[in-house]
Amino acid sequence: MHRTKVKVVEEALDANNTIAQANRADFDRFSVRVVNFMSAPGAGKTTLLERVLPQLDGVRVGVLEGDVQGSMDADRLASLHVPVTQLNTDAGFGGECHLDANMVRSALPELPLDEIDLLVIENVGNLVCPAEFKVGEDTRVMACSVTEGEDKPLKYPLMFRTCELVLINKIDLLPHLDFDVDKLLYNLDAVHPGVERLLVSARTGEGIDEWREWLAGVAGRVEARA
Repeated sequence: MHRTKVKVVEEALDANNTIAQANRADFDRFSVRVVNFMSAPGAGKTTLLERVLPQLDGVRVGVLEGDVQGSMDADRLASLHVPVTQLNTDAGFGGECHLDANMVRSALPELPLDEIDLLVIENVGNLVCPAEFKVGEDTRVMACSVTEGEDKPLKYPLMFRTCELVLINKIDLLPHLDFDVDKLLYNLDAVHPGVERLLVSARTGEGIDEWREWLAGVAGRVEARA
């Protein structure tokens, strides 16, 4: 029997990467640095952005907010008087659990690229798919919370392996949880040795200064490149 193997996944990723390169070229043309911000649902991405965006003095920030439905997170960030563009995946994209390069490209006309230095793409909450699809970003940040368990790097290694910074959020809850931070860090190093990590609490502000400085450093590289 004759059999043909169709490399559907590889072809889909190749097509996505081609569009991602086009996105990156447009971002570079406007000297905009791009952060792809990923996490599981409820890890605290939006709150972490609420804590730092008003404090990024001298950095013009924009946000592309990805959700399956609704605009609740976008509304929260828009109240900070930063430009926010909502991108929902339910209409026209089938309710996808991630943003891909084509979705981001569809939103480019709505992004004020000539008015910002740093674009944060808050991806759809998911620990699998967002890590597989480049969108034209310069760097990736992954947030995980102490409520998720120490085993997440081992169960979802690609998400942790493809980022440059891991934010370990909600550490204010540690006194109330049976959670071993050292075990999480050990598991993190098992899949991504030496990756930069910050222990943070969006509630109490612990580690937020370091998170702000990290973002400012990403944006600062625009000046060096311009």
